[in-house]
Amino acid sequence: MGVGPWEGEWPEGEHYDPDLLENGDRRNVADKYRYWSMEAVVADLDTRRHDFHIAIENWQHDMNIGTVVRTANAFLAKEVHIIGRRRWNKRGAMVTDRYQHVRHHPTVEDFVSWAQGEGLAIIGIDIFPDSQKLETYDLPRNCVLVFGQEGPGLSEEVHQVAETTLSIEQFGSTRSINAASAAGIAMHAWIRRHVFSQSV
Repeated sequence: MGVGPWEGEWPEGEHYDPDLLENGDRRNVADKYRYWSMEAVVADLDTRRHDFHIAIENWQHDMNIGTVVRTANAFLAKEVHIIGRRRWNKRGAMVTDRYQHVRHHPTVEDFVSWAQGEGLAIIGIDIFPDSQKLETYDLPRNCVLVFGQEGPGLSEEVHQVAETTLSIEQFGSTRSINAASAAGIAMHAWIRRHVFSQSV
């Protein structure tokens, strides 16, 4: 993975990292960011981030959070919010947490206060009797999509404060899908609604 040392005369620009130019860039980054410093990559991403946020509850040290962070980076979410325990397994993030803003909220109350202050609609993603279908719901542009941890799912506390909860239509025998997979589906639903619909 990656590229070796820069061959020939070095390119000019403050966004380039001299160490990477000299020794090569083995990071898992898009080709346009090869040889850029981490700070320069983050600064460029910050000019283009989308208007949705992702939140995931972490009361039992959920192993899916790393994958959620990596997917949020891929879809250029504004921020990822960890509700509950601060510590989470970063292995699944594949170092994307260096480029993706991650914020911690110790309690649901703290998270809700923040979201309301930002004017964001809180949208829960889980299977509840009152859940609407993600496939047909008109996702708001400014929102935070909230996911429960693997197993217990979304807490009742978040369920009660959410503007609505959405479920992902399933057709097999399993009751639910992996939390990280659900997060990826929901993020892409937002992208289809607010990015691709504008380019048609």
